[in-house]
Parts: sequence; structure tokens; C-alpha cells
Amino acid sequence: MERRWPEEVERVAAFLRAGGVEARIEEFDAGTPTAEDAARAVGCKLAQIVKSLVFDCDGRLVVVMVPGDRRADSRKVARAIGCRKAKVADADQVVAATGFAPGAVAPFPLPKVDRVLADRQVLVHDRVWVGAGSPRHMATIASSDLIRLAKAEPMDAVRDAA
Repeated sequence: MERRWPEEVERVAAFLRAGGVEARIEEFDAGTPTAEDAARAVGCKLAQIVKSLVFDCDGRLVVVMVPGDRRADSRKVARAIGCRKAKVADADQVVAATGFAPGAVAPFPLPKVDRVLADRQVLVHDRVWVGAGSPRHMATIASSDLIRLAKAEPMDAVRDAA
């Protein structure tokens, strides 16, 4: 009997199939709710994990993709979006905007997200790992395909090193 993934993961898998890209979704028993957990589970560098963070920009919900070893800079996000203040969305906003729970946000499909931004450092690696809809599922994809499929706008989105 074929094992079926949760609906959210199936949604991501269908989106990837429709996009015609080489991608693979894997399930990890240990769970992957944080970038550190994900890097440990998949056996890659923390920078190869791409976090999909939801920000509330004066009521507009946007996703910002940043490498797992970096933190998003809310001031840079606000400037890019053209809002007064960008803040990390609360759990209810994350679910409403993306259809995914916090810790399981995939970069697509995002039915109620206004825009997607991606830190340019995401493109440093040929392949990266992204959330795939549950805190136990990750997808590996070419970074260029990730940017294209997510319709992400590359920018400098991370905090400067101290």
C-alpha cells in the first residue's frame, strides 16, 4: 500500500511536479521544525537550508527566504516592500497567508502572500533544502528553480554580520 503524505506536503509535491523541476521531497522522523534540526536531519550545511519567513508589512503578508545560518533584517524587508514597519507574522497570520503551520512553511504555493523576497545568498548553493509543508518534510531543489517557482525578488534581506 502506497504511503500518503499529509495534504500540505501533497500540495507542495503537486506544485513541484507542475513546475517541471528536478526536486525531491523527503520525510525525516526526527523532525525539521528549525533550520538547525533540518540541517542535522538532511546532513547539509546550515546555509543550505532556506527558511521561509512570513512578515506582516503594515497588513501586507510577505514571505522572505533567507539561508538557515542568517537572520532576516526587518528594516531591509520594510524598505523593499515600501512599508513603515515589517514584523514577523504571528502563528495565525502564517497559517492564513500560507496554508502551512509555523515551522513547516514551504516557499510555494502561497495563495495569500503579497510578495516573496529572497536573500541573494540563497543562490550561493546549487541545491538547497526548503520546508515542504510539515515539520517532518523537506524538499531539495536547485536554488535557481526555487527563485523562479516562488517568483521571488532577490535582494539583501539578512542582518549584517556583527
